[in-house]
Amino acid sequence: MGMFSESVDVACSAAGQPVALQWAGRHYTVCAEPVRWFERRQWWAEESRAPLGSGPGLVDHEIWRVQVQADPQDEPLTLDLSRHLGSGRWRLLRIHDALQPRTA
Repeated sequence: MGMFSESVDVACSAAGQPVALQWAGRHYTVCAEPVRWFERRQWWAEESRAPLGSGPGLVDHEIWRVQVQADPQDEPLTLDLSRHLGSGRWRLLRIHDALQPRTA
């Protein structure tokens, strides 16, 4: 399992679930039902101060585990993505499969 933090572009359904992503120059489609949970983050290390009235998104961050494929015949990759609740930006946090995406 590789663990890092890299920006990715994620397209979501109307319900907010990831359905596709762009990463390493390739387009991937979510091929299984994604799983969502929240994890505690070290906000004091990332933010200079906590804005008054902020709670959701400050202590916890949203994590999605998705299985994606670039092509239907490819072996699925299992990825953990994090969405910053304030900005809506997505980051790739973990790759759970041994296979790495091919780069052009």
